Amino acid sequence: VAQGVLWILLGLLLWSDPGTASLPLLMKSVIQALAELEQKAPAAKASHKASAWLLSAPSSGPHNHLYHFLLEARSLDAAELDPYSLSPELQGLTKEVARHGVRDGQEYGVVLAPDGSTVAVEPLLAGLQAGLQGRRVINLPLDSTAAPREAGVTFPDVAALAPDGRVPSSPGLRDAAPDVTTANIGTSSPDATTGSPDVQASLPDAKAKSPPTTVDSLLAVTLAGNLGLTFLPGSQSQSHPGLGSEGCWDQLSAPQTFRLLDPRASLLTMAFLNGALDGFILGDYLSQTPEPRPSLSHLLSQYYGAGVAGDPGFRSNFRRQKGAALTSAPILAQQVWGTLVLLQRLEPVHPQLQHMSQEHLAQVATNATKEFTEAFLGCPAIHPRCRWGAAPYRGRPTPLQLPLGFLYVHHTYVPAPPCMDFARCAANMRSMQRYHQDTQDWEDIGYSFVVGSDGYVYEGRGWYWVGAHTLGHNSRGFGVAIVGNYTAALPTEAALRTVRDTLPSCAVRAGLLRPDYALLGHRQLVRTDCPGDALFDQLRTWPHFTAVSLPRLFRRPLHPACNRCASQAPYFPAVYSGNPGPAFAGHSAGSIPDPVTSACARGTPPTCPFPA
Repeated sequence: VAQGVLWILLGLLLWSDPGTASLPLLMKSVIQALAELEQKAPAAKASHKASAWLLSAPSSGPHNHLYHFLLEARSLDAAELDPYSLSPELQGLTKEVARHGVRDGQEYGVVLAPDGSTVAVEPLLAGLQAGLQGRRVINLPLDSTAAPREAGVTFPDVAALAPDGRVPSSPGLRDAAPDVTTANIGTSSPDATTGSPDVQASLPDAKAKSPPTTVDSLLAVTLAGNLGLTFLPGSQSQSHPGLGSEGCWDQLSAPQTFRLLDPRASLLTMAFLNGALDGFILGDYLSQTPEPRPSLSHLLSQYYGAGVAGDPGFRSNFRRQKGAALTSAPILAQQVWGTLVLLQRLEPVHPQLQHMSQEHLAQVATNATKEFTEAFLGCPAIHPRCRWGAAPYRGRPTPLQLPLGFLYVHHTYVPAPPCMDFARCAANMRSMQRYHQDTQDWEDIGYSFVVGSDGYVYEGRGWYWVGAHTLGHNSRGFGVAIVGNYTAALPTEAALRTVRDTLPSCAVRAGLLRPDYALLGHRQLVRTDCPGDALFDQLRTWPHFTAVSLPRLFRRPLHPACNRCASQAPYFPAVYSGNPGPAFAGHSAGSIPDPVTSACARGTPPTCPFPA
């Protein structure tokens, strides 16, 4: 039944009346559409294939050819959908999410999930369909010089499928044995959650290795095909412009429009990568789950909720860790390479693939896999300011001189409980920002980043602007706080791993943090108990932890003029030298920006850089 329901939903995406009203672009609306179809679709529809719609859509190209061949698609008759029409509201929704695309800085075909992430629906549904079909493997020709398919040759129709559901043999392609399972395709990567792996050392070398001989349908329609096609224009090893670009919704309660923050964004936006990875993860799960499988609406409700089968680690919040454990860089690189080979044969006149050598295809696969593995899978998911509802910055931010050499670790102290879901973490961020701006009269929330226990990092002042977190050192390092009071207890392992491994390693890779950076607890530089005894004891065991004594600057009083100057500073009006006052419920005290004390102390007599 699940395949039939998915087929009907995807068909409705094409045939919906564009004039109908639309529900908010939320994942729960997509789940609602699936649930409504599941109540109406009879078991007889189970033989239909969801990918039929993917090939019936007006657009064409290698993306459609890949779906057509690997997902056993066929043409779709609108009359078949009439008995199972959705309500006008859900029809409007399906029309909105029919196709993923990026045009004029706006991203289409995406929805907001309960964990705060934005998800492209098309690759998600493609992955579900591939999983329902059993995650088939297609054998490529062993002879890489085999002639490609002639232009104009049509693909096999679903009606021509073999009785067992396999794709018939076609020129240059042979179907794999029907009993191929996930164990033949993926492998667990035990170190996947501890930071970026050494990707370059394990990627394919066309000069040394033969081209791949198989293509995994699940990886091909979710990640491999799109990675390969996006990286075709250039094979340089530098970061690809626009990979994983984030964006902002017009509103969070009833979102309708999603605009990207990076005008150079490629189709591999953060939302697309999220949807593709979710499709890969859930498709793998479906391919290994015996009948009767759970309904798709139930599976998605769990995955975008508390966790599949009650496992809190198997939910969208931890998609990157889950995805990294299901595959490895060498396997993904081989699949990207193999999918490009397949596309060469499916569309021999493709302008970018035409006449490309195996060595060139292998290099494209290497670059794409390296970027995806290091910049996406190996990095923490960061919610931008607009996602948690940040108020505007007050004043003019001061740019940082990058790269920085320090990472300062804090706990928020208040809020004291860890935040375990997006709604609570976002509310905590807004509460802290209101306190900093309205009560303390600061320009913004003080921290560079805040880490929740929901699997996400929340952008504060970010990578490029001087923060307000560590007295006398704000311009020299990033201030990262973990939500909670860690005087007697430790944060979750996921939060610790983010601060210890993934966040700094990604900052080093991006040139924002020096490779030899020093990691310090707030108490090492300011008279405070932050980040709490339990957390600080943990920090002392980390590789980049540096033992330092409290600087002399804070052991003796400053000149009275500098004390007055500190009280006049637009960042922190109520902090005094030597014994910083309570900046946030007794926690992040003493966060005077460097220019205040340094500029004042340099003067003879001391001169305050701010007017009285």
